[in-house]
Amino acid sequence: MAGRPDRIHADPASERLMTSATVVTFVRTLATLALCSWGIVERDLTLLVVGLVVYWVGDSLDGEVARWRDCETRIGAVVDMMCDRLSCALFYIGLVVLKPEMLVPVGIYLFEFMVVDMFLSLAFLAWSIRSPNYFYVVDRRIYLWNWSRLGKAANSGLFAVLLLVTGWWQVGIVIATGLLVLKCVSLKWLLDLGLPVPARPVREEAHGGQAQGSPAP
Repeated sequence: MAGRPDRIHADPASERLMTSATVVTFVRTLATLALCSWGIVERDLTLLVVGLVVYWVGDSLDGEVARWRDCETRIGAVVDMMCDRLSCALFYIGLVVLKPEMLVPVGIYLFEFMVVDMFLSLAFLAWSIRSPNYFYVVDRRIYLWNWSRLGKAANSGLFAVLLLVTGWWQVGIVIATGLLVLKCVSLKWLLDLGLPVPARPVREEAHGGQAQGSPAP
């Protein structure tokens, strides 16, 4: 969990779209979309699962590359989140196409992951940290439940593995609902914590040589 202070906090000078890590993110996303689309067209569950594995492996790889190459950026973190949800959505759409009985648990899970969890994940932008991986400097409890290794594994892997292994939509509903409750509790903690809003910059206007206006309270 520990990290160097210069890596935890964002550096405006280092912010850019194209880094080694975002290249990995784009490549693994394109590969996942291609495999899942192929699986949907062919109605082949194996292709869908391979696409899911590529997404999981690639999601771990781009994070490792970002740390190894020292190119973690806030832009890269947001791109990673969006690509995660695009990859995840196509896999689960394909799963419902092949197994329509999974519609309800998948619907609950996608609402949790693409709406509630997306809001939680983007909240890091209100602080000067590089990504949610460093949210422990803001609130350790929220971090542990959502972005620790165990928290990430439970949110991204547990639901899919149990659906695929058991094939029971009832189990899927229980797990998806549990994750949704967890995320809603985390959302309450976040809202209780409050999201800092940057002060409005002073606008200087020539009026008798005096600066007019003041930062918003």
